[in-house]
Amino acid sequence: MWSVFLDSLPETIALGDALGRVAPLGTVVALHGDLGAGKTSFGQGVGLGLGVPAPVVSPTFVLMAEYDGGRLPLMHADAYRLTADEARSIGLDEALETWPGVALVEWASRIEEHLPADFISVHLRHVDQGRTAEVAACGPIHERILADWVAAFEV
Repeated sequence: MWSVFLDSLPETIALGDALGRVAPLGTVVALHGDLGAGKTSFGQGVGLGLGVPAPVVSPTFVLMAEYDGGRLPLMHADAYRLTADEARSIGLDEALETWPGVALVEWASRIEEHLPADFISVHLRHVDQGRTAEVAACGPIHERILADWVAAFEV
């Protein structure tokens, strides 16, 4: 597990940016955290790192947003309003397995059974005057991605 203290919103965005710069095709990120913990800000950073030209916004009401034009396409999903059955009925499980780029899922714990076997889990939490990001890789592919991400962020 990798734990990072982020003392500002720009640092949360920078953490996502570092992942976006190194993420290969097939990267899946499960985002966890209370309302306002920084999940969407982190996603904005991933979009910046990928070079996505459009601003990344919360997909709360559209459920899944797709962004093209970067190094890889970005899918940003929000499971806050979904049950596991609804996630399957809209094809989120299949999209996560076959997405030709980077996929982020906010409130991923609500649809855990539909996450692929190999992914990165990011828990964002408010602490003191900032937030922490606790990151864990679930599977060998994302362990390598995590190692590259750590190196890119700590430069």
